[in-house]
Amino acid sequence: MAFNKIWYTVALGLLLPFSYAHTDFFTSIGHMTDLINTEKDLVVSLKDYIKAEESKLEQIKKWAEKLDQLTDTATKDPEGFLGHPVNAFKLMKRLNTEWGELESLVLKDMSDGFISNMTIQRQFFPNDEDQTGAAKALLRLQDTYNLDTDTLSRGNLPGVKHKSFLTAEDCFELGKIAYTEADYYHTELWMEQALKQLDEGEVSSADKVYILDYLSYAVYQQGDLGKAMMLTKRLLELDPEHQRANGNMKYFEYIMAKEKEANKSSTDSEDQMEKETEVKKKDYLPERRKYEMLCRGEGLKMTPRRQKRLFCRYYDGNRNPRYILGPVKQEDEWDKPRIVRFLDIISDEEIETVKELAKPRLSRATVHDPETGKLTTAHYRVSKSAWLSGYESPVVSRINTRIQDLTGLDVSTYGGGECPLKDEPDAFKELGTGNRIATWLFYMSDVSAGGATVFPEVGASVWPKKGTAVFWYNLFPSGEGDYSTRHAACPVLVGNKWVSNKWLHERGQEFRRPCALSELE
Repeated sequence: MAFNKIWYTVALGLLLPFSYAHTDFFTSIGHMTDLINTEKDLVVSLKDYIKAEESKLEQIKKWAEKLDQLTDTATKDPEGFLGHPVNAFKLMKRLNTEWGELESLVLKDMSDGFISNMTIQRQFFPNDEDQTGAAKALLRLQDTYNLDTDTLSRGNLPGVKHKSFLTAEDCFELGKIAYTEADYYHTELWMEQALKQLDEGEVSSADKVYILDYLSYAVYQQGDLGKAMMLTKRLLELDPEHQRANGNMKYFEYIMAKEKEANKSSTDSEDQMEKETEVKKKDYLPERRKYEMLCRGEGLKMTPRRQKRLFCRYYDGNRNPRYILGPVKQEDEWDKPRIVRFLDIISDEEIETVKELAKPRLSRATVHDPETGKLTTAHYRVSKSAWLSGYESPVVSRINTRIQDLTGLDVSTYGGGECPLKDEPDAFKELGTGNRIATWLFYMSDVSAGGATVFPEVGASVWPKKGTAVFWYNLFPSGEGDYSTRHAACPVLVGNKWVSNKWLHERGQEFRRPCALSELE
């Protein structure tokens, strides 16, 4: 498994035939549940070990109390005590036999059961890579949802059921992981949070000296020499013999002297120093900033005129016989590109069936590599997915039929086609299905916070609602790609996210959605 996003929240990808995971988290909820059960089992085993140790100590304690009283009596009048032949016999017996039995009891290892269980369960434990991924997940959530370290550390997140907080040691660990990635921005944030919690009196094994050592260097790497010197001085107050801090201080003083000398003739030297002491924030690409804003619900707002063009309706799949008497509820989510949502389109029973089919086969999701034309894993796509075919279950077959009826497209996706996506002609060459013409996305869970599907090109955010599905075309009828439909999943901040994607491909759609003559039609 690869933990790459905050901990404590999970999003999964689930796929129907020729579909793809569209979500965002490090592992499946099924696997995380297994880990919780593993830890519970270890706690039970540990408590059994404690009971065994307590029972052993209780036996030893009773023996000690009995002998304490006996030896007190015997030492007051040794000759009189031993004058009784039974006492003489019992003394011989105790020293020859019973003390040996006590020694065996003291030496008896009561931990065998616990250690054996630990050895068995250890194969399922996360490793260093998983822990690093979980830390990166927290940092990603922090950036995406613009959370300050104190809010995250105190666990003050929207919609939480089980509040949890980070200790100073946890904050220090996050800072260290950021440091190993040369991410000095987050190193500074989390080392400062660890220091703050210790200054407030939190009892912790985290050492201020170590925290200040990391913090001063992270601040220096971001160009704030004055703050780095201040933090190093504080470190030396705690540990005057700290070798690295003493060396750093001499170096900082040397650099500071050179800068002062260089700025003597400059009229704006004070302004320069102020700029250097500003906390430097990460420089994101414009698209990344737009993505994060959309994830926070800060996207572009439609004008009232555009909003008036959005409607809700009962939809019968263009007079499809199955839906003439029982049309489905449909509403417009966005106008250009047109994104529609179907409400109450998948039942709770169907959702549970699909999830149960998928859980045993969830594996790391893949992406298309434009250079090789093959599907491969990518560090930024860390959801888990499973492929399901209609023949595996009547429920999956019924869902496929529903999608075909309501979209008017062939869900088998096989056959000939005449409308290649010219900018990426071999994207699905191995599948033999042509390019993706449209996307159908089921939301199979509600999400407490986060987890939107966003379209950065147009500023649209679509939020998960259990039992609904959204649909859009990825290609114009001409076969040209509609790049306004480029989309991404936002990380789940609180809760769980299950989605099921159905990719509809070109092959077999020639008469269902004929090619247009104009590129943008």
